[in-house]
Amino acid sequence: MPAGSTPDPTTVLVGEITGVHGLHGLLRVRTGQPNPPSLAPGRTVLLEHGGGRREVRVVSAAMHGPALLLGLDGVADRTAAEALRGARLLVGRDALPEPGPDEFYDFEVIGFAVVTTDGRDLGTIVETMDNGLHDVWTVRDGDREHLIPVVADVVRDIDRVGRRVVIAPMPGLLDG
Repeated sequence: MPAGSTPDPTTVLVGEITGVHGLHGLLRVRTGQPNPPSLAPGRTVLLEHGGGRREVRVVSAAMHGPALLLGLDGVADRTAAEALRGARLLVGRDALPEPGPDEFYDFEVIGFAVVTTDGRDLGTIVETMDNGLHDVWTVRDGDREHLIPVVADVVRDIDRVGRRVVIAPMPGLLDG
């Protein structure tokens, strides 16, 4: 979140501009998933940069290794693209496709309570990180913090209505 900005519950971060590619204004974007549908050509996104926001249209999108190469309307050369380094790309929550029955968006579970299958309260999810293999939730209760891998062997139930996640911790996961 840029300094001085406040979270907007109606929008979701879908990418961050980390660099440029080539001479014709392509942006290198770090996303939470490959080929995100919210950054498909023809879609409109919010570009947050320098304390302001403006709507821009996506004109091209293609994966290039771990990054998405994104073309935006009005960004036609390397100089214009360089000026957007560090900008964030957001979409309205209502523009996201509905997740499948066993799927969820990272932002949905922030604030959910986490309990073990035997009823032990671990705290609330405050962050989702990607360790390269899978997501990891940071769960906090006061000064206690646990890093919970988001894998089927651990996460047993996500109750959206009750805003609660039930986990079956692997041996040693909660030690320390």
